[in-house]
Order: sequence, then C-alpha cells, then structure tokens
Amino acid sequence: MVKNTHLINQKTSRRSFIKHSFLTGSSLIIIPRHVLGRGFVPPSDKINIGIIGLGRMGTGHAQNFAKMDDAQLVAGSDVWIPKQKEFTSMVQSIYEEQGMGGKGLATFLDYKELLNWPGLDAVVITTPDHWHALPAADAMKAGKDVYCEKPLTHTIEEGRMLVRLAKKKKRIFQTGSQQRSGKNFRNACTLVRNGYIGQLHKVWVNVGDPAIDYNLPKETPVDGLDWDRWCGPSPVIHYNRFLAPETNKIKFWPKWRDFKETGGGILSDWGAHMYDIAQWGIGTDHTGPTKLIPPNDPSEVRGLRLIYENGVEMVHKDFGRGWGVRFFGSEGTIDISRQYFDSSIPSLTEKSLEAESIALYKSDNHRQNWLDGIRNRKQTICPAEVGHRTNSVNCISNIAYWLNRPLDWNPKKERFSDKEANTFLSKKNRKPYT
Repeated sequence: MVKNTHLINQKTSRRSFIKHSFLTGSSLIIIPRHVLGRGFVPPSDKINIGIIGLGRMGTGHAQNFAKMDDAQLVAGSDVWIPKQKEFTSMVQSIYEEQGMGGKGLATFLDYKELLNWPGLDAVVITTPDHWHALPAADAMKAGKDVYCEKPLTHTIEEGRMLVRLAKKKKRIFQTGSQQRSGKNFRNACTLVRNGYIGQLHKVWVNVGDPAIDYNLPKETPVDGLDWDRWCGPSPVIHYNRFLAPETNKIKFWPKWRDFKETGGGILSDWGAHMYDIAQWGIGTDHTGPTKLIPPNDPSEVRGLRLIYENGVEMVHKDFGRGWGVRFFGSEGTIDISRQYFDSSIPSLTEKSLEAESIALYKSDNHRQNWLDGIRNRKQTICPAEVGHRTNSVNCISNIAYWLNRPLDWNPKKERFSDKEANTFLSKKNRKPYT
C-alpha cells in the first residue's frame, strides 16, 4: 500500500517547512499554498514592510503587523543600536511562535539603506516629528507606500510637499490618526454631518499645551546612539534620557513631543487625533479655519478660538472630560473621545446610520485599511491631504499661541496675512539632512 505522503506533509511538516523557508537574506522563497494550508498567506503574497523608528510606537506597530496575515516585517531602522536589537529579538520571537522563524530581518542605522532592501514594498515611519518628512519623501521617491505616524509633519511646508509627492508618485499613504478607524468616532461625525444635532455652530476640543523651547538638563549620551543623526534636520540640542530613552522598556512617553525643536507640543500630539475628529465632523478635510484669536493672557495654554469660513467656531478648551471633542448644534450636543460617546439627545448614540445621505469613509482597522489600499491601489481613510490639513490646524494653533495676536489664515494659499507668522510655516534643515 502506498502512503499518501502529501497528506502527511500537510499535517506534520507544515510548521517546520515554513520555519526553514521563511524570508532569508535578500531572497524570497515561494511556499506552495498546499503546504501552508487553508487560511495561510504565502510570503510571496505578503506585503513586505520596513519600520523606520524603533521606539515605543515603532515596536507597537511591529507587534501588530507581525501578526497580520497579509504583511511581513523584513527590516527596521533606528539611530539607537540597542533599539535595533530589541526590534529584531521581538519580531523574531513573534515569528517563531507562528512557526515561521525570524531569519532575514535586517536593521540599519541609515533609513536610506532600508529603502534599498530587496523586495521592500512599504514603510511605517514612527520617528520623532522632526524626522517624519524626509524619510516619507525619500520612501515615496523610491516607490514605497507609506504609513506615517501623526502629527504628519513638523511644518506646514513639509506637509504640502508630502501631499504633492504622494499624488505625483501615486503612493498609498496613511496618516496614523487612527481614531478615524473607530466606530464611535465615525458615528459621532456622521450624526453631526447629517444634522442630527441641528445646525453645527461650535466645537470644543481639549488637547494638550502648545510646544515650548527645549529646556531639559544636559546629560551625556550613552553608547550605541548616533546623536547627530537623531537631531537630524533640526538644530543640535543636548541629550537627555527623557527626550530620547535608549530602551523601550520604560513607563513614560519620550519628551521630544513637548518641544519646538522636535515636536509640536501635546497640542499637536493629541491635536492630530482630536482636531482631526473635529475637522471630520465640521466637513473641512480639504481646508481649515480662516481666523485665529488667542486668549488675552499670553501665559494661557487654552482658549484659542479658530473660526471657519462657514461660521463654525472651534475652541481649544478643557471642558472637564479629558482629551476629547464636544460638538454644539442648534438642537443638542455630542461628546466623543476614547472613553465616551454620548449626547444631550441620548437616543442618538444608538441610532442606525447605515443609510445616511452623508456617509463617511468606513474603516474598522487603520493598519488593515492601509494594507488593503496597497493591494487594491485605493486611497486610505487618512491620506496625506487629510493628515496634512489636520496637522495644519496644529501648526497654526501653535503659531497663534507663540505670537499671541489674532491671525488671518488663507487655507487655500496656506499663508497668513502676517509676515512674521509666515516665517514659522517652514524651517531650514540642517545639512546634510536636506
């Protein structure tokens, strides 16, 4: 009697076959579908991803993408050698648990070497804000699709550059404002856009403080860090472990978010989430406010008013419920955040919204939405233009707080009527990071 060796291989050898046939070096081995079994995606059909920036956000994305059926991680880049090692160990461990091994993961100090890695399809950029624009631009020029963490860029000029490049190079782009892929956020904005609270006239948005000048005490950089490269296109500032910790095994978020040199303050960090939802609800994803009125007291870090052309007033205000958004209509209000979704009209939050006249883009998983877009060549829920317009609100809000005077903003030309204010729309990159 002849044994059915095909069935034996399917049942007993699949794990070992995959483990020894996983991506090695720079070559892909195409694994037959019958060996993988039903529900498995062969490596030859997966989207090969590199992560640029291997800190807390980068490793978080890596953990998720490593467990997704239609993606595989092949490379990472960071200026910290210890973080490169942590990344490799973590991803290898996940793939080994799946019976896929982990050989072939490449790590680089210079992200440009990652972009040249054979077979790479797409990159996820999770660097500090001041390092978003350059790798995103270089990746698109190299023909890679891009997922870039929020806030999209450090300046408005950088953001417009990325929008133009994404269009020119026909790249699939996702900004990491992942609340748009949350059901409650989508439903809240759908209710507002379809008039369920009447005529929208005001929005309160609570996010953090504007960016400040760097003020952490000077410390000596530890081994394994290229500090000049970490500072990159921004001015060289002195090292501090709270600005850039050497390991991801920490219980705090690095402080680079707070400072003008490297971020946009927690205003931008969370504005990329909450201003984003406000923009979605107002219906201004391709424009922005036209007038900004800061509080009278220059020491205040709340109170900025942003007036839109349609008359809606958005106020940066702590309304006592943490980071969140409150929409005011002529008939009622809606509050939305990651912790709550409620209304002064209680029945609204339970309403079926499948057949509304204004139907918003539906995505239930931000990462999967990007992967689906790559595979189908269809744009994502938060493409470069949307990410840029939201971040423009962050940037001009910071500028209004810094200058502490009313400003007129032209969202079409992306310029102020104020000459000094316009100097903050771009920055001169430090050589050779240009």
